Amino acid sequence: MKKDIVLKINGEEREVTVESRQTLLDVLRNHLGLTGTKEGCGNGNCGTCTVLIDGKAVSSCLIFAVETEGHEILTIEGLAQPGKIHPVQKAFIEEGAIQCGFCSPGMILTAKAFLDTNPHPTEAEARQAIAGNLCRCTGYDKIVRAILKVGAKTL
Repeated sequence: MKKDIVLKINGEEREVTVESRQTLLDVLRNHLGLTGTKEGCGNGNCGTCTVLIDGKAVSSCLIFAVETEGHEILTIEGLAQPGKIHPVQKAFIEEGAIQCGFCSPGMILTAKAFLDTNPHPTEAEARQAIAGNLCRCTGYDKIVRAILKVGAKTL
């Protein structure tokens, strides 16, 4: 069954017609052209499709788009401000935490949500925060350093 919904994505309301069982991931990528959100495993185990819903990191492959109506959705495309990248993005670049880039959007959004609730994490806390995000390139050390770098700057 098709349904017209209004999603608030990256601060902007977007009207879209969706199937009732269509995932947010599918709607973002295939209806709205927001391809920064990637599909990895399709079952919520890799973190590649992570977006923020009301500030919380969520696997967009596990939630129906119709369930997100009335909530604030942030994708990687909405993280930076015009002319200025977000501090988490900057730290990932500076620390070499972006290799192939496939996991980076989900990893960055997960890190942002984590740092919003724990701005001064320990290394162990940072590692635990990204435990649900898989990266096959970096070995996680550079990602953890980037997270800790942002946390150190908020002191």
